[in-house]
Amino acid sequence: MKKFNTTGPCFPDEHYMLPALDRLPGIRELVADGNYFVVHAPRQTGKTTALQALVSEINAKGDMAAIYCTLESLQNATDVQLANRIIRELIVGNAKRIPGFPRDAQLPPAPTDIGQIMLSVRMVLTDICDVVGKPLVVFFDEADCLVGDVLISFLRQLRDGYVNRKMIPFPKSIALVGMLDVRDYKAQIRPDGQSLGQVSPFNIIAEDLLIPNFTEADIAALYAQHTAATGQVFADGIVEDVWRLTRGQPWLVNAIANDCVTKIHGNRFSETVTVEDVEAAKEAIIRRRDTHVDSLMERMREPRVRRIVEPLISGDRSDVTYNDEDYRYVTDLGLLRVDRGALVPANPMYAEIIGRYLSRGEQDAMIRSVPDTPWVKDDGLDMAGLMAAFQQFWRENSGADRDIMGYRESVPHLVLMAFLQRVTNGGGHINREMALGTGRLDLCVEFRGGRYAIEVKTSANFQGGKSYEQCAKYLDSLGLSEGWMPVFEKAKDKSWDEKIYARDEVVDGKTIHVIGL
Repeated sequence: MKKFNTTGPCFPDEHYMLPALDRLPGIRELVADGNYFVVHAPRQTGKTTALQALVSEINAKGDMAAIYCTLESLQNATDVQLANRIIRELIVGNAKRIPGFPRDAQLPPAPTDIGQIMLSVRMVLTDICDVVGKPLVVFFDEADCLVGDVLISFLRQLRDGYVNRKMIPFPKSIALVGMLDVRDYKAQIRPDGQSLGQVSPFNIIAEDLLIPNFTEADIAALYAQHTAATGQVFADGIVEDVWRLTRGQPWLVNAIANDCVTKIHGNRFSETVTVEDVEAAKEAIIRRRDTHVDSLMERMREPRVRRIVEPLISGDRSDVTYNDEDYRYVTDLGLLRVDRGALVPANPMYAEIIGRYLSRGEQDAMIRSVPDTPWVKDDGLDMAGLMAAFQQFWRENSGADRDIMGYRESVPHLVLMAFLQRVTNGGGHINREMALGTGRLDLCVEFRGGRYAIEVKTSANFQGGKSYEQCAKYLDSLGLSEGWMPVFEKAKDKSWDEKIYARDEVVDGKTIHVIGL
């Protein structure tokens, strides 16, 4: 029986899947035209599945030969000679899987001379071209595992073979595949701005292909395969809800369905999968911190990621632009995306994961110091009491030197999210809206049927009447008549008596409870 895949590449006889190569339009033409190119997409979006399908298609057709070679084992390798030896052996091992590869083929032995070792990748590709006797195509998966001098050596050997391919046998087409685009390969080579010299190994790259996420129609088609195979029905609204939560991120789309089918319903296919099941699956995935979630969140510790995400959380203005390498890096990772000109989390699930991951330590510490019941009512929350309690908590627990995983400027926002998460755990959830440069963090707490809008600001981005109008528009978008605006004071010379206050403002018929902190 097929299943929704959450581990490794998809196989047609084992997994529900969409036609792999349909997600990479134009790749056949790039190969046929003899181009060297880059394929990039975030982790677990279908790169390996598509590449292996194309390798099988090329080898089955027979007019060319294709090799799939993953460089994952060379993650952050720094010894150039050793790396060249390993890459050579990987190429040889995968070449022997080409259908019809002569069993008695005698490839030259691995070189031992230092000069030849430094050219061993180029030399072995030439040797394999001689053996197969037809145009060769090579896909180097996880190519962005290579860094620094190892990456420079590898790319320069490819360039050497490319520019001399009319005089020596060399692959007709080569693709570098990974999470990064060409710009980020360059950043990995020269992290300190070092020059690559006059001859760039990148000037042979013809195109940079991005594997897109699923569309809403793709999600419907994928889930329909399960219904056709088992008879299990997905209730109306599920596809739209999964699209809203994931924005089509393939691993998340499969993980939600897999949790609903196998964990919530225990493969009882007569039971209908409901929208409530999707919400439960989402929560379980976030709490489990599966490998996909964990590996993505570990990126949050990287300085270049923190540089973009920290002002994103607070909504602060930033000097980051589209041409900034760090800007491109976080979008290539699939962590963030551009929406109507603003940089935002790639999907609502990632927004929740970012907030909960960064504030997890704070939330755990609150288990002993923050009760979760005094503000809980049968039909929701006593928000006035909860906010007053948070004022006291912040007064007692904030400090000039507070630091959460290096996110110093976002400490107020993260502590507030941890406080709210502590209170709502088990009975509701928090929708987080983050966007770079908006001057705010928008939260909507849903608990036992109640909905509570919170627009978080700091004194640095609080603009009086303009901020109230901004909050009123947020309330209007949610269909709510009142909301809360915590304002964290950043000035260090103000006393707590000056910082702590509560007042109400009414704008366009909306009541805004302003909470000084």
